[in-house]
Amino acid sequence: MSRKKGPRAGGPRARRNFTPGQKLDLLTRYEQAVEAGEGGAFLRREGLYSSLMSEWRRARDAGLLQGKPAGETVGRPSAEQAEIARLRRELELAQAKLARTETALTIMGKARELLEDISRSEPDGPDVFGLGKR
Repeated sequence: MSRKKGPRAGGPRARRNFTPGQKLDLLTRYEQAVEAGEGGAFLRREGLYSSLMSEWRRARDAGLLQGKPAGETVGRPSAEQAEIARLRRELELAQAKLARTETALTIMGKARELLEDISRSEPDGPDVFGLGKR
């Protein structure tokens, strides 16, 4: 009789448990891999799922992973913690948008000043563009 072959040949594996520190480390490494375009490869290599990364990210954003001892379990965020995390993300996005807008306005103001300086320094000579004087 031949032995059984395949991924479950030795029977089911024990469920893996991660400490809060390990979750933060894996999440950080996953986010770096995603930025490099290697997120899927990282998940396959570590034997993880993207849904698990999403769950850990929500727990991290809600502050459930910071400062937890190694043996303490980390549950799902409460409704209040989830709302706080959502509002923090929303605030970060709004602040980033505000910074971009302020930069764009600064650039536009400088461009306007430059065009005014150019128009003041132009001699009242011939019409270079053929548009005629107005």
